[in-house]
Amino acid sequence: MASPSSSQLPSSQLTADLVRPADLAVADVAAWRAMQAAEPAFASPLLGVEFAQAVGRVRDDARVAVFRRRGETIGFLAFHQRPSGFARPIGAPFCDYHALISRADGGLTIGEALTAAGLHRLRLTGLVDPFGRFGDAVAEQTPAHRIVLTDGAETYLTSLRTQSQHRFKNHRRYSRALERDLGPVRLVAHDGSTASYDLLMDWKRRQIAETGVHDFLGADWARALMRGLFQDQAGDLRGLMISLYAGDRLVAAHFGVAQNGWFHPWIGAFDPALKAYSPGLVHQIDAVAAMTGLGLSVYDLGAGSDHWKSMFALVQTTVGSGLATAPSFSGRLGGAVDRLWRAPMGGRLRRRFDQISAVELTLGGRLQGAALALRRAGPTPSRSKP
Repeated sequence: MASPSSSQLPSSQLTADLVRPADLAVADVAAWRAMQAAEPAFASPLLGVEFAQAVGRVRDDARVAVFRRRGETIGFLAFHQRPSGFARPIGAPFCDYHALISRADGGLTIGEALTAAGLHRLRLTGLVDPFGRFGDAVAEQTPAHRIVLTDGAETYLTSLRTQSQHRFKNHRRYSRALERDLGPVRLVAHDGSTASYDLLMDWKRRQIAETGVHDFLGADWARALMRGLFQDQAGDLRGLMISLYAGDRLVAAHFGVAQNGWFHPWIGAFDPALKAYSPGLVHQIDAVAAMTGLGLSVYDLGAGSDHWKSMFALVQTTVGSGLATAPSFSGRLGGAVDRLWRAPMGGRLRRRFDQISAVELTLGGRLQGAALALRRAGPTPSRSKP
């Protein structure tokens, strides 16, 4: 295992130790958790040390910069160390949220953090920045949607029902139709069925192929990350699959990560042969109804402008995208190149290319993905759940 490296800015007495996620000291793990617990904006499991460690088990380029000033730990930045001083958020493109984890009073800016870590550029795709550390590095803001229970699932469903009685009438109608034609409808939380998991992934990959979006589940490391989280139920961070069955048949499911009552699904799909039953609608309402019993208080639908998210999520926040750069020649040059790249390139196609670069770790894979994206240039559906 590589030994930690360290660099320093004498004027600020800031140091950055670069370590693999698995090599974080016990005291640093505790400090990360304390900083995360102290700031509600950092509560997502995607911002925790456990997620960084899960990614580190499947990616050799996973690193954590541990920032200290005068010997005191003041922040953490988890990232993928790419060539030429370029970095991507840990777990990209599955890190719907990422952040510079720090204390509110730490006085740590992203420019000095990148310099101390020996980085020139950091791609931002779902930035959470409660302390304003990133300034004008954020070029775009995107809404993020959450189902947040404050008074229980039934109270939440009542609020949704007042917005659309018709939607709930449809839910009852489709549920009855599924039960009539296939058998009793039931929601199951992580029954451990590898057959159901494999079927969900197969549905999603077929959906990906049909829509033309890049296959973000095709890379070896992505499949290993998903399956590892699905199988590992021992730690604080665990994979969670919430499945809707009619009789013995899997109808729809969400899979993602859960920690401390917060569920963030990545993968959502339904049996395409049952589209007429609106299985996504039935699943989502049943899943909200089951949240309290599952020990969930947040069902995070992620960022994006998908209409279905706003149908169910009553809480919205925003995340940022752009490029953070170090105050150096290489950083300024990288920023200038990025602005030139962004100007003529359509937003959807640019995001598609960026996702390809995040998923594919070889030049061949990136070229193949880029060629396919150009042939299929057009609307890019998000990695949405049904």
